[in-house]
Amino acid sequence: MKDAPAIVVLTAGALATAQRAAAAVDGEIHGLARRVDGAPVSFERVAPHLQQLFRDGRPIVGLCAAGVLIRALAADLSDKTNEPPVLAVAEDGSAVIPLLGGHHGGNRLARRIAAALGVEAAITTASDLRFDIALDEPPDGYTLVNPEDLKDFTAKLLAGGRVRLVGRAPWLYDGGLPLDDEGTLTIGVDEQVAAAGPDTLHYHPRTLAVGVGCERGAEPSEVLDLVGSCLDDAGLDRSAVALVTSLDLKMDEPAVNALAAGLGVPSRFFPAARLEDETPRLANPSELVFREVGCHGVAEGAALAAVGEGGQLLVAKRKSARATCAIARAPAPLAATEIGIGRGRLAVVGIGPGRADWRTPEAGELIASAEDVVGYGLYLDLLGPGPADQRRHAFDLGAETERVRAALELAAEGRRVALVSSGDAGIYAMATLVFELLDREGREDWRRLEVVVAPGISALQAVAARAGAPLGHDFCTISLSDLLTPWPVIEKRIEAAARGDFVIAFYNPASRQRTTQLARAMELLGRHRGPDTVVVLGRNMGRGGEDLRITDLAHFDPCTVDMLTLVMIGATETRALRRTDGGTWAYTPRGYGTGDKG
Repeated sequence: MKDAPAIVVLTAGALATAQRAAAAVDGEIHGLARRVDGAPVSFERVAPHLQQLFRDGRPIVGLCAAGVLIRALAADLSDKTNEPPVLAVAEDGSAVIPLLGGHHGGNRLARRIAAALGVEAAITTASDLRFDIALDEPPDGYTLVNPEDLKDFTAKLLAGGRVRLVGRAPWLYDGGLPLDDEGTLTIGVDEQVAAAGPDTLHYHPRTLAVGVGCERGAEPSEVLDLVGSCLDDAGLDRSAVALVTSLDLKMDEPAVNALAAGLGVPSRFFPAARLEDETPRLANPSELVFREVGCHGVAEGAALAAVGEGGQLLVAKRKSARATCAIARAPAPLAATEIGIGRGRLAVVGIGPGRADWRTPEAGELIASAEDVVGYGLYLDLLGPGPADQRRHAFDLGAETERVRAALELAAEGRRVALVSSGDAGIYAMATLVFELLDREGREDWRRLEVVVAPGISALQAVAARAGAPLGHDFCTISLSDLLTPWPVIEKRIEAAARGDFVIAFYNPASRQRTTQLARAMELLGRHRGPDTVVVLGRNMGRGGEDLRITDLAHFDPCTVDMLTLVMIGATETRALRRTDGGTWAYTPRGYGTGDKG
């Protein structure tokens, strides 16, 4: 959630207000660790956290005194043209004050939060107050082309200048602007490339839909060049483009998605039957295209489908060697994410042991930005609260295939889905099953999905970190569960690892049904390891009830191990090092023969 406002909470008493503010602006709550429980993001020190958010360009909403924010950020206040919004909100929600970045979304953010809290925002920007309109903060769907001229334009407006309005912009009539057809100041609103200046503000409405088609494997540069020439020849500005659109068979086409990324807009898709409905409006219907994909036009059909019945084709189909492009215009700005279907994304996310500060920023962002989160119920509980509109789908332990199938089906609907797994999703976890189903089922709608695997801290890493450095040399992991792997195969792997003198981490060492495997594994290891071989036992690392024990093979009792324990057997060089506080570290030297054990 890099662009989401950070709702910074310093006391538990402010959490309820923070939750209301976050819901109003899709914000992410950041809580001071020693005072606020259950925040999605936790931090230890106030000033460094605020400073980092500010340097990252994150909007900040502080549930605290304005002085706290001012003192923390004072040293970073050097360039008002680039500062993000910073708001102070009273803990009880009685005041909302934009301190910085009023012209960069701060005033709009303050109004939204104030409306949710039932108070008036303390806006001090002169033009906002006099004309009840924020020229620097147009509504969604409009872009101010020349913000660098806003200061001079506003000064002339406040000095008594009158405004000539050119173009379609209903929102400009809602305020108190002094409109005059003979005005010396001009506000223009259209899709065309236009010259601006201190006497002219120009806005582009995002009303353009760029329809594209291309051969499989077409070079992204070819599609980008074709679309660029279509826009330039028609005099259309790129900031007026709302979306890139095509046939759903092109959902995973790299060139189409590269085009959308290059223009900074969503890519949206339609089935052939929907594009065929647009045949009467096509300028260049093609029987060849119909025979190949089931509709008479991809580029024109997709563009027209996106802008709807009230839209019109501005640029008819143009071709390059392997691609086509057409551009249509809607009568009003387009809500791109409500048009057609997007390419679904399945993020397979390792959440580590579960605690927020052991979760990678990538994992946190993928979960926070997901519309649906799927997982074992305990893992979902470990995540804590998410955005108010996020749907969570909890499954019982053991229903792994059902979980993966549900996640794939949701993503195939065009949704952003996070499938969560403890530890690292690729280590004895959900990622492998995702790819198994993609391979086995042969579902084309699944194969077109964007699949992202985000790593997490595995039990192996957590136990090693708590113990010291037992993985300092070569190591391997072996699962002792014979539910999916025949026990004779597991024995061969244990024997090979023992002969190779690897540090060995045993996953799934025991359960209620499996009580003999670990003892047998120890018997096999005993043929190659001495009784003083270091053994590390880690249970519930990073969670409540965490327990770490370091012992040796001679004193190790397999009966003390359960499914929540990871068993790590040292190599012949692994050592136990006594600490001055009575505890023990375990480490494996990076080379052989570097000293005596002790």
